[in-house]
Amino acid sequence: MQRRTFHSYFAMGLGSLFFGVSRPPAPTSLIKPRRLAKGDVIGLITPGSYISDESLEKAVSNLESLGFVVKMGKHIRAKHGFVAGTDAQRLEDLHSMFGDSEVAGVWCARGGYGCSRLLPALDYELIRKHPKVLIGYSDITALIQAIHLRTGLIAFHGPVASSDMTAYTEQHFVEVVMEGRSPLVITPPDASDSAEAYQPYVLKGGRKRGRLAGGNLSLLAALAGTPFALDASEKIVFIEEIGEEPYRVDRMLTQLQQSAALDKAAGLALGVFEDCEAANPDNSLDLRATLEGQTLDFNLPTDYGHAIGHISNQCTLPVGVMAELDADQHQITLLEAGVA
Repeated sequence: MQRRTFHSYFAMGLGSLFFGVSRPPAPTSLIKPRRLAKGDVIGLITPGSYISDESLEKAVSNLESLGFVVKMGKHIRAKHGFVAGTDAQRLEDLHSMFGDSEVAGVWCARGGYGCSRLLPALDYELIRKHPKVLIGYSDITALIQAIHLRTGLIAFHGPVASSDMTAYTEQHFVEVVMEGRSPLVITPPDASDSAEAYQPYVLKGGRKRGRLAGGNLSLLAALAGTPFALDASEKIVFIEEIGEEPYRVDRMLTQLQQSAALDKAAGLALGVFEDCEAANPDNSLDLRATLEGQTLDFNLPTDYGHAIGHISNQCTLPVGVMAELDADQHQITLLEAGVA
């Protein structure tokens, strides 16, 4: 790397990407962003993977159909190998949207890969001073986890802008992010006609309260050992995954048990693990047996099949609010609004 390029990275705060950062202090209080309303300007960004023209058009159409005005990130069409532009470009778009007084919320157009690369260089003070709705899932788990941990801002695990906006998905987004309803009971849609992966079941019954935390299993596992790692203690933890064989699911849950005190959570709400059965079932446990084995010794409410994950019907969960999990009824109740 040329000396000038190296120094320019440090000038932007990116030197921490190479040399690491200390663990961020826990926020002293929660920050609730302003609820969104029709007519608001929404900043559309791609902090992870590159988005195709077709998916970008879908994202814009989705936001406009909800009554929002779309403002695209300057580098939303950038591409740098496997990510949507360089780290510096993706950071610039994210920071610009939080710093722009015209923008009411920041919606990630897609997930993919790349968000965790940005965490050490995020301007958390900028975000704390200009709190806004941030929404997405999958790779966006990294941003949600780090921003909430460092600033106390309630962030939203929900559809990316290019998701399928089914009636269920739109209803739950509106209730949580635009109306701020509480208490709000969230139950999965009817799965009677759906594939086996969508069928809910109870791993351990019971009902418990705690603050919401969680996201995509791969991202939560990847954050283990970093300054942005999950601490599951006394929290209602939700987890989802897609396209991982049972042994990989087992490995990542083992990692969270050993790094995040998963067994000390208040409750464990598992989403839909789409396409997570073994390619060769003769040499593998199935997904349910894997999850049962991992949670067998957990003395906490645990169930599978919530409307969370890489699926069409998605609920929106405000990370950091008080919630109650009723595993027997497959219900997550938001006990407070995530927006002001």
